[in-house]
Amino acid sequence: MDSKPVSPETLYVSGAVTTTAKILVVGHFAVGKTTFIGSLSEITPLRTEEKMTQASAHVDDLQGVPDKVTTTVALDFGRLTLSDELVLYLFGTPGQQRFMQLWEDMARGALGALIIVDPARLADSFPVIDLVEKYGLEYAIAVNSFASENEFEETEIREALDLLPHTPVSYCDARRRESSAQALITLVRHLLTRTA
Repeated sequence: MDSKPVSPETLYVSGAVTTTAKILVVGHFAVGKTTFIGSLSEITPLRTEEKMTQASAHVDDLQGVPDKVTTTVALDFGRLTLSDELVLYLFGTPGQQRFMQLWEDMARGALGALIIVDPARLADSFPVIDLVEKYGLEYAIAVNSFASENEFEETEIREALDLLPHTPVSYCDARRRESSAQALITLVRHLLTRTA
């Protein structure tokens, strides 16, 4: 899903902007991070997707995503202006274990993280949650619900992921801008509450 067309007015950040925030968009392999950033970014997102090759056949588990043919190998980057004074920079991380060394650098200076999870593969989210907690980032969970048959109640998600009571859980379809925006708003509200 691509971002909206860039006009000369949105290509550059306004001189009125006084605050910027770095937000990580994280999740396991093939959960929808690239799609999420693409649905929100007001600029053409930077993507580092490469075709998957036979060399990764024994490394990347395609169970549940047999049609996946590309993968992020460094990062995704997008920008979203929330107000005349506030801009969010969205950094999407690769989901495979072999790219986790990139996370430490990407986590530096981040205000928080939105962890995208697939309700059909919740167990794959544990290493991601562990890393976000290791780097001391506040976070919210966004359940990327592409298919309604994988819907779980919030209490089931919380229990399955062993979340603290204050950790927000929202539902989104990463392909839809409005839905992705609501998940991001949930994170931003949580960050404002935690830093107040």
